[in-house]
Amino acid sequence: MSRAIHDATACREALSRLPELDLSELRQHWRALYKADASPHLSRELLLRAVAYRMQEVALGGLRPGRQRQLRQIAQQFKQTGAANTPPRPELKPGTRLVREWQGRTYEVLVLDGGFSWQDTHHRSLSALAREITGTAWSGPLFFGLKPNRPANRRSSQPAYPTGDAMESSNAAG
Repeated sequence: MSRAIHDATACREALSRLPELDLSELRQHWRALYKADASPHLSRELLLRAVAYRMQEVALGGLRPGRQRQLRQIAQQFKQTGAANTPPRPELKPGTRLVREWQGRTYEVLVLDGGFSWQDTHHRSLSALAREITGTAWSGPLFFGLKPNRPANRRSSQPAYPTGDAMESSNAAG
């Protein structure tokens, strides 16, 4: 068994036991994971969540450097101005049509109130749809051109460039 699978399995088992621990045991875990004592004002629920997060971070890896940098910038902006403005994610309104050409075929997806429609089937997420179209794990927003592509992170050798404008409807905000 590879180390990554072993770490994930061990982490999953440890996480499943966390809710059974009492407050002093959670504080011991905090001390071991964070190398400092937990504030006495933290609730049991917050301790549990923080310990669970740190266990996963240690076993599976933390945030990617780009996300860490973004959080540091938001924190610095908040420290300086008392407010943090984060760029809004594009919101897809029902009726928006997403068009993507992939491997010589054109795919049209309709945005619905509770998901997406493609070939008369309902999908809860764009990623599930992209996986069905490509047969591999894809970020749906990346596949449909709703977020910028980072070539080093691409999971397929196929070009991920949308043909024309990814959103043909003017209903899309963003």
